[in-house]
Amino acid sequence: MIHLKSEQELERMRLACRITALARKAAADAVRPGVTTGEIDRIVRKTIEDMGARPSFLGYGGFPGSACVSINDEVIHGIPSETRVIKEGDIVKVDVGAYIDGYHGDCACTIACGEVPEEARRLIEVTRQSFYEGIRFAREGNRVSDISAAVQAYVEENGFSVVRAYVGHGVGERLHESPEVPNFGRPGHGLRLQRGMTLAVEPMVNAGVYDIKVLPDGWTVKTKDGKLSAHYENTIAITDGEPEIMTNIDGEVL
Repeated sequence: MIHLKSEQELERMRLACRITALARKAAADAVRPGVTTGEIDRIVRKTIEDMGARPSFLGYGGFPGSACVSINDEVIHGIPSETRVIKEGDIVKVDVGAYIDGYHGDCACTIACGEVPEEARRLIEVTRQSFYEGIRFAREGNRVSDISAAVQAYVEENGFSVVRAYVGHGVGERLHESPEVPNFGRPGHGLRLQRGMTLAVEPMVNAGVYDIKVLPDGWTVKTKDGKLSAHYENTIAITDGEPEIMTNIDGEVL
C-alpha cells in the first residue's frame, strides 16, 4: 500500500531528511586516509543524536552500525569497523538514515579519498548524475519505471552497469515502504507517480558486471567481479511540478 503524505506530514519528514543530509555531509567531510569506518559511524551517530533524532539503521534487521560504510568493490551495507582503515585512493560509500517525529530520511553518497584513478572518479560522477537523470521523470502522472529507465540508460551509455539485486524504495513512517524503485527497466510500466509519494532513489552502479555477492557476514554486498562500485541516494517527494529533493541542507545537495 502506498502512503501519500499530506503537507503536514511532509513538513515533519523534512526535518528527518535535513538531519539525514547533515549526517551524510559530516561523514563525507571526515573521509581521509587513516580514518576507520568505525570513526565514520560514530560521527554519523553523534550528528543524528545531537539533533534529537535516532539513526534509522542502528539495529534495523540486526544491523550493528548507524551508517553503512562500503569501500571500493563493496556496493552497499558495509559494516563499520574499528579495524577497517580508509586509505588514499579508496572510494567510500556512506549510507545514512535518521528518524524523528515519526518519519525517516535516507540518503547516500560516494566520496573519493584523496587522489583516485580517473575511472573511479568518472564512476562516482556518472552514478551521481544518473540520479538526476532519473528524477527528471519523477513527476506526477509518470510511472516509476520512467525513473528506472532513465537511470539505466545514462549509466549504460557511459559504459557502466546498474545493480539489479537491490533497488530504491518508498520511505516515510517506515524506512522501507512501497513502491520499489529499480534502477533498470522499460519506461511506461508499473505504478503511476502521485503527489505526496516520497521515494528513496538510489542508483548503485558497477564499473564491471552488475552481478553481486553477499559476504558471510550477511550484510556486506560486493561486486562479483571485484571491480569498483558507487552509490548515490536522496529522498525525494513527488509534487505538482518538479520533484523536491528532501535530503538537502538549506537548498544545497551533496
